[in-house]
Amino acid sequence: MDRATKKEWVGSLHGTLGDVGLVVVTHYKGLTVAEMTDLRGKMRGAGASFKVVKNRLTRLALSGTEYENIADLFKGPTAIAFSKDPVAAAKVAVEFAKANDKLKILGGSLGTNRLDVDGIKALATLPSLDELRGRLIGMISTPATRIAGVLQAPAGQLARVLRAKAEKDEAA
Repeated sequence: MDRATKKEWVGSLHGTLGDVGLVVVTHYKGLTVAEMTDLRGKMRGAGASFKVVKNRLTRLALSGTEYENIADLFKGPTAIAFSKDPVAAAKVAVEFAKANDKLKILGGSLGTNRLDVDGIKALATLPSLDELRGRLIGMISTPATRIAGVLQAPAGQLARVLRAKAEKDEAA
């Protein structure tokens, strides 16, 4: 890689890191191409990305971002998982690491907060942003449904009473 390409790569990664909410640092030694492709597909499906990085260039890209605190994790065969959603990348990385022991999670950062392996695993257990939105909408719409049911109940009861009265009068 020539100097101009390296500079462009560092600038691109620096810009990408400015737009994400979570960075997870991993070691990928021993993963096959098929396994890496599978992992990247799962990341894409969750709205995250997985990228093999050059350590020295990544440390340069981290400077000036809120992720400077994880620069010391970049040693050995390193890759990063990142996403705007603060849970997506962690979920996929932890699930994949459970199934494949060749992927090792080293740590990461949620904004300026540095996370260790346990922090990433704890983050992975949280519901995603879309799940939280769904729950919130469900909680908001449930009371409205109940109110509509309560308001309709007296009218329904009144209609049933009138119908019973009419049927009684017809029978008499």
